[in-house]
Amino acid sequence: MTPAPPSATPPNASAASVKQQRAAQRAKKLEEYHRQQKRSARRRRIWLIAGIAAALAVITIVVLSVVMTPQKAPDATYKPGSEGASIEGVETFKNPAGHVETPVDYPETPPTGGEHSATWLNCAVYTEPVPNENAVHALEHGAIWVTYDPTISKAELESLRLQVPSTFVVLSPADDLPSPIVLSGWNAQLQLDSASDKRIPAFFEEYWQGGLAPEIGAPCTGGIDAPGKVS
Repeated sequence: MTPAPPSATPPNASAASVKQQRAAQRAKKLEEYHRQQKRSARRRRIWLIAGIAAALAVITIVVLSVVMTPQKAPDATYKPGSEGASIEGVETFKNPAGHVETPVDYPETPPTGGEHSATWLNCAVYTEPVPNENAVHALEHGAIWVTYDPTISKAELESLRLQVPSTFVVLSPADDLPSPIVLSGWNAQLQLDSASDKRIPAFFEEYWQGGLAPEIGAPCTGGIDAPGKVS
Protein backbone atom coordinates (compact mmCIF):
# COMPACT_ATOMS: atom_id res chain seq x y z
CA MET A 1 0.00 0.00 0.00
CA THR A 2 1.56 3.27 -1.12
CA PRO A 3 1.62 6.12 1.55
CA ALA A 4 -0.13 9.38 0.73
CA PRO A 5 2.16 12.32 -0.12
CA PRO A 6 2.36 15.23 2.41
CA SER A 7 -0.15 18.00 1.82
CA ALA A 8 1.31 21.27 0.41
CA THR A 9 0.84 24.67 2.25
CA PRO A 10 -1.87 26.68 0.55
CA PRO A 11 -0.48 29.79 -1.19
CA ASN A 12 -2.91 32.08 0.60
CA ALA A 13 -1.73 30.81 4.01
CA SER A 14 1.90 31.79 3.22
CA ALA A 15 0.87 35.25 2.15
CA ALA A 16 -1.14 35.71 5.32
CA SER A 17 1.87 34.76 7.44
CA VAL A 18 4.06 37.37 5.74
CA LYS A 19 1.42 40.03 6.31
CA GLN A 20 1.19 39.10 9.96
CA GLN A 21 4.97 39.42 10.36
CA ARG A 22 5.01 42.79 8.69
CA ALA A 23 2.08 43.97 10.80
CA ALA A 24 3.88 42.81 13.94
CA GLN A 25 7.03 44.67 12.88
CA ARG A 26 5.04 47.85 12.20
CA ALA A 27 3.32 47.55 15.57
CA LYS A 28 6.68 47.08 17.28
CA LYS A 29 8.15 50.11 15.51
CA LEU A 30 5.07 52.16 16.33
CA GLU A 31 5.30 51.13 19.96
CA GLU A 32 9.00 52.12 20.07
CA TYR A 33 8.16 55.43 18.41
CA HIS A 34 5.52 56.16 21.03
CA ARG A 35 7.96 55.29 23.81
CA GLN A 36 10.54 57.68 22.32
CA GLN A 37 7.90 60.40 22.04
CA LYS A 38 6.96 59.93 25.68
CA ARG A 39 10.63 60.07 26.75
CA SER A 40 11.16 63.25 24.70
CA ALA A 41 8.05 64.85 26.19
CA ARG A 42 9.16 63.86 29.69
CA ARG A 43 12.62 65.38 29.11
CA ARG A 44 11.05 68.59 27.78
CA ARG A 45 8.83 68.84 30.86
CA ILE A 46 11.83 68.31 33.14
CA TRP A 47 13.86 70.99 31.36
CA LEU A 48 10.87 73.37 31.38
CA ILE A 49 10.31 72.87 35.11
CA ALA A 50 14.04 73.27 35.77
CA GLY A 51 14.12 76.46 33.68
CA ILE A 52 11.13 77.94 35.49
CA ALA A 53 12.64 77.00 38.86
CA ALA A 54 15.94 78.63 37.89
CA ALA A 55 14.17 81.79 36.70
CA LEU A 56 12.16 81.97 39.93
CA ALA A 57 15.35 81.51 41.93
CA VAL A 58 17.02 84.40 40.09
CA ILE A 59 13.95 86.63 40.58
CA THR A 60 13.84 85.73 44.27
CA ILE A 61 17.52 86.58 44.70
CA VAL A 62 17.08 89.92 42.94
CA VAL A 63 13.99 90.82 44.98
CA LEU A 64 15.67 89.83 48.25
CA SER A 65 18.80 91.79 47.38
CA VAL A 66 16.68 94.89 46.78
CA VAL A 67 14.58 94.37 49.91
CA MET A 68 17.47 93.46 52.21
CA THR A 69 19.91 96.09 50.96
CA PRO A 70 19.64 99.21 53.12
CA GLN A 71 18.36 102.08 51.08
CA LYS A 72 19.78 105.48 51.87
CA ALA A 73 17.04 107.97 52.49
CA PRO A 74 17.35 111.37 50.83
CA ASP A 75 18.97 114.05 52.95
CA ALA A 76 16.77 116.79 54.33
CA THR A 77 17.12 120.17 52.66
CA TYR A 78 16.78 123.64 54.12
CA LYS A 79 17.14 127.16 52.81
CA PRO A 80 20.30 128.89 54.05
CA GLY A 81 19.86 132.12 55.94
CA SER A 82 17.74 133.47 58.75
CA GLU A 83 14.35 135.17 58.79
CA GLY A 84 14.33 136.04 62.47
CA ALA A 85 11.73 133.42 63.34
CA SER A 86 10.83 132.92 66.99
CA ILE A 87 11.05 129.25 68.00
CA GLU A 88 9.66 128.19 71.34
CA GLY A 89 12.33 126.88 73.70
CA VAL A 90 15.36 128.30 71.86
CA GLU A 91 17.89 129.91 74.19
CA THR A 92 20.35 132.49 72.90
CA PHE A 93 23.72 133.47 74.36
CA LYS A 94 26.46 136.07 73.94
CA ASN A 95 29.66 134.07 73.67
CA PRO A 96 32.60 135.81 71.96
CA ALA A 97 34.75 134.31 69.21
CA GLY A 98 38.50 133.81 69.17
CA HIS A 99 41.14 131.19 68.49
CA VAL A 100 43.07 129.45 71.28
CA GLU A 101 45.38 126.48 71.50
CA THR A 102 44.23 125.28 74.91
CA PRO A 103 41.09 123.48 76.14
CA VAL A 104 38.13 125.74 76.83
CA ASP A 105 35.70 125.53 79.75
CA TYR A 106 32.38 126.32 78.08
CA PRO A 107 29.37 127.61 80.02
CA GLU A 108 26.84 125.60 77.95
CA THR A 109 26.66 121.84 77.39
CA PRO A 110 27.23 121.34 74.56
CA PRO A 111 28.87 124.69 73.82
CA THR A 112 27.25 127.13 71.44
CA GLY A 113 30.12 129.54 70.93
CA GLY A 114 33.14 131.14 72.54
CA GLU A 115 36.86 130.73 72.04
CA HIS A 116 37.78 127.67 70.04
CA SER A 117 40.48 125.85 68.11
CA ALA A 118 41.90 127.48 65.01
CA THR A 119 40.98 124.28 63.11
CA TRP A 120 37.33 123.51 62.55
CA LEU A 121 35.76 120.06 62.70
CA ASN A 122 34.73 118.64 59.34
CA CYS A 123 30.96 118.49 59.18
CA ALA A 124 29.82 114.85 59.15
CA VAL A 125 28.05 112.11 61.06
CA TYR A 126 30.12 110.75 63.95
CA THR A 127 29.54 107.72 66.16
CA GLU A 128 31.81 109.01 68.94
CA PRO A 129 31.88 112.30 70.89
CA VAL A 130 33.79 115.04 69.09
CA PRO A 131 36.12 117.70 70.56
CA ASN A 132 34.24 120.80 71.65
CA GLU A 133 36.90 123.28 70.55
CA ASN A 134 36.81 122.06 66.93
CA ALA A 135 33.03 121.67 66.80
CA VAL A 136 32.53 125.25 68.01
CA HIS A 137 34.65 126.47 65.10
CA ALA A 138 32.26 124.60 62.75
CA LEU A 139 29.37 126.46 64.42
CA GLU A 140 31.17 129.72 63.68
CA HIS A 141 30.96 128.81 59.98
CA GLY A 142 27.19 128.40 60.14
CA ALA A 143 26.95 124.67 60.88
CA ILE A 144 24.44 123.09 63.24
CA TRP A 145 25.73 120.68 65.87
CA VAL A 146 23.18 117.95 66.62
CA THR A 147 24.08 116.03 69.77
CA TYR A 148 22.22 113.10 71.28
CA ASP A 149 22.39 110.93 74.37
CA PRO A 150 24.03 107.60 73.43
CA THR A 151 21.18 105.73 75.14
CA ILE A 152 18.45 106.87 72.73
CA SER A 153 16.93 104.10 70.61
CA LYS A 154 18.10 103.24 67.11
CA ALA A 155 14.70 104.31 65.80
CA GLU A 156 15.08 107.72 67.42
CA LEU A 157 18.58 108.12 66.05
CA GLU A 158 17.48 107.14 62.55
CA SER A 159 14.58 109.58 62.72
CA LEU A 160 17.01 112.29 63.78
CA ARG A 161 19.41 111.38 60.99
CA LEU A 162 16.69 111.75 58.37
CA GLN A 163 16.08 115.36 59.45
CA VAL A 164 19.63 116.65 59.04
CA PRO A 165 21.06 117.95 55.76
CA SER A 166 24.12 116.48 54.09
CA THR A 167 26.29 119.56 54.62
CA PHE A 168 27.03 122.07 57.38
CA VAL A 169 25.91 119.74 60.16
CA VAL A 170 27.73 117.72 62.80
CA LEU A 171 25.79 114.78 64.23
CA SER A 172 27.41 113.09 67.20
CA PRO A 173 26.70 111.49 70.59
CA ALA A 174 27.62 113.45 73.69
CA ASP A 175 27.77 112.81 77.42
CA ASP A 176 26.06 114.79 80.19
CA LEU A 177 23.49 116.42 77.91
CA PRO A 178 20.66 118.38 79.55
CA SER A 179 18.12 116.52 77.36
CA PRO A 180 18.14 113.46 75.06
CA ILE A 181 18.70 115.63 71.97
CA VAL A 182 20.23 119.10 71.72
CA LEU A 183 20.48 121.29 68.62
CA SER A 184 23.17 123.95 68.76
CA GLY A 185 23.92 126.82 66.41
CA TRP A 186 26.25 129.71 67.10
CA ASN A 187 24.94 131.21 70.36
CA ALA A 188 21.59 129.44 69.97
CA GLN A 189 20.40 126.15 71.41
CA LEU A 190 17.26 124.01 71.57
CA GLN A 191 16.81 121.10 73.98
CA LEU A 192 14.49 118.29 72.88
CA ASP A 193 13.05 115.12 74.35
CA SER A 194 12.27 113.37 71.07
CA ALA A 195 13.34 113.24 67.43
CA SER A 196 9.69 113.66 66.47
CA ASP A 197 9.63 117.21 67.83
CA LYS A 198 8.29 119.52 65.11
CA ARG A 199 10.72 122.28 66.11
CA ILE A 200 13.71 120.45 64.59
CA PRO A 201 13.07 121.60 61.00
CA ALA A 202 12.20 125.09 62.26
CA PHE A 203 15.54 125.34 64.06
CA PHE A 204 17.41 124.33 60.91
CA GLU A 205 15.46 126.80 58.79
CA GLU A 206 16.44 129.61 61.16
CA TYR A 207 20.03 128.80 62.15
CA TRP A 208 21.48 126.52 59.44
CA GLN A 209 24.06 128.67 57.63
CA GLY A 210 22.35 131.64 59.22
CA GLY A 211 21.32 132.98 62.56
CA LEU A 212 24.09 134.52 64.62
CA ALA A 213 27.10 132.73 63.08
CA PRO A 214 29.91 135.28 62.46
CA GLU A 215 31.57 133.47 59.54
CA ILE A 216 28.66 132.24 57.41
CA GLY A 217 29.95 130.98 54.07
CA ALA A 218 33.25 129.68 55.43
CA PRO A 219 33.79 125.98 54.62
CA CYS A 220 32.80 123.04 56.76
CA THR A 221 35.29 120.71 55.06
CA GLY A 222 39.06 120.84 54.86
CA GLY A 223 39.46 120.90 58.63
CA ILE A 224 40.01 117.81 60.76
CA ASP A 225 38.08 114.58 61.27
CA ALA A 226 37.31 113.30 64.75
CA PRO A 227 37.24 109.57 65.63
CA GLY A 228 34.04 107.78 64.61
CA LYS A 229 33.40 109.64 61.36
CA VAL A 230 31.08 107.59 59.14
CA SER A 231 29.85 110.03 56.49
